[in-house]
Amino acid sequence: MEKDLVRLAEKIDVLSEKIENPKTSKPSPNGHDLQELHTKIDYLTEQIEQQRRRQQAFDEFKDDMIPIANHLIKLSIDELAEIGNDFELEDLLFLLKRLLRNTHMLTDALDRIEGLMGLADEANILGKQVFSKTVETLDMMERQGYFAFARQGGYILERIVTEFSEEDVKALGDNIVTILTTVQNMTQPEILSIANNVVDAIRDDLPSKSPSVWQLLRELSDPRVRIGMIRMINLLKSLADQNTSKQSN
Repeated sequence: MEKDLVRLAEKIDVLSEKIENPKTSKPSPNGHDLQELHTKIDYLTEQIEQQRRRQQAFDEFKDDMIPIANHLIKLSIDELAEIGNDFELEDLLFLLKRLLRNTHMLTDALDRIEGLMGLADEANILGKQVFSKTVETLDMMERQGYFAFARQGGYILERIVTEFSEEDVKALGDNIVTILTTVQNMTQPEILSIANNVVDAIRDDLPSKSPSVWQLLRELSDPRVRIGMIRMINLLKSLADQNTSKQSN
């Protein structure tokens, strides 16, 4: 490269000398040749300037890359020194051969990885939607008081645990069927209606004076009173039967 620059410089010097001393050179037939000579000199000068700029840029790049290359070489030497005798060139060649033999397997593995990445993206989008829906549902439950009810339910459970022993819980488990059956019977519409009527009757205001015996006898003429008394009598009979069964046992 430097030799080419030297030759170009020599040619320019010769041409310049011919222009400055036309007597020592062959006479030019006309001014057109002189103009062509100037054009060639300008072209050569431009090429020399471009070559100089490229050489300068290359020198600057070389000056910048030499420290980086030295650092990479030193780093590589340090890393290889840590490996020590565990690494051999034959192992690297064996690994390359296996990679070349299993090219199709590696391609299939990459295809599966791409599929998993697509699935992961879809799962990420779906997870965001599920998370947003979950947050909305929890916010609705909080506004409607579900969490407050759950906290109070925990308090009730704590009271049950502290107030009842293990034997009480076992007895509850043994009689849970009877309890549920009783609750089912008590929640029947006719039973609830009777209970509601009883509560309303108890809530009514009592008379200012105690009723006489004749007033009570007159109330017996009311069919509702007689039906109520029959139910009370049936209740008393049921209680008596329960006491009799306990004594027989």
